[in-house]
Amino acid sequence: MPDPGDEGDEDHVEDEGDEDHVEDEGTEDHVEDEDDAAPATLHVGERLQKVLARTGVGSRRVCEDLIVDGRVTVNGEVPVLGRRVDPEVDVIELDGVPLPVRPGLVHYLVNKPAGVVSTAEDTHDRPTVVSLVPAEPRVYPVGRLDMDSEGLIIVTNDGELTHRLTHPSFGVPKEYLVQVEGEPSAGDVRRLREGVELDDGPTAPARVAVVAPSLLRMVIHEGRNRQIRRMCDAVGHPVVRLVRTRIGPLADPSLTPGSYRPLTFDEVRGLAAAAVPSDDITEADRHPDPVGRGSDLGPLDPVRADPDAGVPPPG
Repeated sequence: MPDPGDEGDEDHVEDEGDEDHVEDEGTEDHVEDEDDAAPATLHVGERLQKVLARTGVGSRRVCEDLIVDGRVTVNGEVPVLGRRVDPEVDVIELDGVPLPVRPGLVHYLVNKPAGVVSTAEDTHDRPTVVSLVPAEPRVYPVGRLDMDSEGLIIVTNDGELTHRLTHPSFGVPKEYLVQVEGEPSAGDVRRLREGVELDDGPTAPARVAVVAPSLLRMVIHEGRNRQIRRMCDAVGHPVVRLVRTRIGPLADPSLTPGSYRPLTFDEVRGLAAAAVPSDDITEADRHPDPVGRGSDLGPLDPVRADPDAGVPPPG
């Protein structure tokens, strides 16, 4: 993740609400005096407000207010002001969404070109998506894009976020621009929207729009192997080219093929928030408002396509 110092470095945070400020306000004495028999977790580790500020939530004072307002939980419990935590093991959430507080976490958004495999290593010496980002720390792709597919994929060492974005119990909408053979009829589009029968069972309803005679925009929240390709095969229109343009609320039309950028704190939190339980997915969840760069663009704008791929960028 980007250095949170851009918006609130340690010096700035100390100015807003340093340890002396806490002493002046009586927070330190208040916690010790009123809770002499408090559990050991109150007195071991870093102060919660300091961890939140370092992560990028806001200044120390803002983080103190969030704690007092009950919007922060530690391991599922609402903490008192002055609670100390271990970012390596404690699960810290803001408004029910996990925060990336463990030191050393990185989150990259990559625009994967065709011909690159979505694995950390490849036994056939093909280029991997992990080779497109810095070698340290060690990271892994979140989910997969077929080797022949293009577009956005997240690469990270954040196990909690990876779980929320890939586990079947959650449903994160992903948007694709799909060029197909022939021109799908209204009946074909309706079948894709309502769900088609595949060899591993029927697909869930999807959002499908016709962008051009042979170009579809599709939004799905399942993560089956080669699902878009198999859905289009099932209605008689095999995929010619497939580009993922959005993951949850995250899009970036300016990101060129083969390039990457770190995600902001707000983008990481937005992705975690988009991972809602599958049973709770609504129509709005399947097509959320974007929060990434280029979010002011219309919903049909793709990530920048590879000019050498032989197909002009749709739109």
